[in-house]
Amino acid sequence: MASESKRTVLLAFAVNLVIAIAKTAAGLLTLSSAMLAEAAHSWADTTNQVFLLFALKRSRRPADTTHPFGYGKERYFWSLLAAVGIFVTGALFSIYQGVEGLLHPHREVSGREFVVSYVVLGVAFLLEGSSLAKALRQLNGEARMLRRGLLEQLRRSNDPTVKTVASEDSAAVAGLLLAAAGLVLHQLTGSGVFDAAASMAIGLLLAWIAYALGRDTKELLIGESADPELRLDIMALLIGYDGVTGLLDMLTMQLSPEHVLVAAKVDFRDHLGAAEVERLCNRIERDLQEKFPVVTHLYLDPTSPTREQLTDAEDVDRLVASQTDADFEERVAAADSLTDGSWRRSA
Repeated sequence: MASESKRTVLLAFAVNLVIAIAKTAAGLLTLSSAMLAEAAHSWADTTNQVFLLFALKRSRRPADTTHPFGYGKERYFWSLLAAVGIFVTGALFSIYQGVEGLLHPHREVSGREFVVSYVVLGVAFLLEGSSLAKALRQLNGEARMLRRGLLEQLRRSNDPTVKTVASEDSAAVAGLLLAAAGLVLHQLTGSGVFDAAASMAIGLLLAWIAYALGRDTKELLIGESADPELRLDIMALLIGYDGVTGLLDMLTMQLSPEHVLVAAKVDFRDHLGAAEVERLCNRIERDLQEKFPVVTHLYLDPTSPTREQLTDAEDVDRLVASQTDADFEERVAAADSLTDGSWRRSA
């Protein structure tokens, strides 16, 4: 996944760098607010790809004494900076250019200068489209593997690099269409109001993209739990062993797109001795990491249930069976309820 994400980011970087230079030249030639806003957008995207490449490199460092769980969260930190960059460099500058265009209209633009802008926008559309297609192919492959739809995978993906590229490129394609519309209306009416309005619309679009990316990345950075369906599957596996009678609590954390931490309080059968519990714990760890390679850290705490936990325990066999063909929302609710009580095997 990391190597595929790197290729996606490298393609986006090359595309955005070429487009940023072309848009800047066209914007300075025509003084179009929308074109200058698009140039700022592309420079922001180019800078963000540098952040993402830096994140991919630093997140691969092995764990050490100061960071025993590794450096996977570096991807979330630099992705958060990328979201801030989209807002500051792209959104605010675009809105500023739109307001400036309304308050201080620029000189008349010649037909030849309009043609230059249209050519630049057309080439940019093709290049941005190719970068977007690469990001969507990666997301679609991940979605098929997880048996999800493309939009659901985009929303729920815990890989901020490919999500950022896909979001940026989607915004870029939409921004190009807005800029083209502004230029066409400017050319037809002779009024720069449409060009300025397009610039402000691009700024608002970028502000929304930056907010959405920043919100999702913040949750991962401060310690978001693993995917709800993964939590339910892990719970089902833990409770499935004959020596296990209950799961009293389970906590998970997404350390990186490829690493998940799981800590669980497990009630083992009373007749098991210490050596048997140790062997069962080792078996559970091997089985869990074989079935779910993303679970790289597992901590099992043998714990006896309290009287209240015994009284409030859910029948996990019945619940897991009922969730087999349930829709996503029901499975999420089942996984979330792990924090509200304990789970026990029937009979």
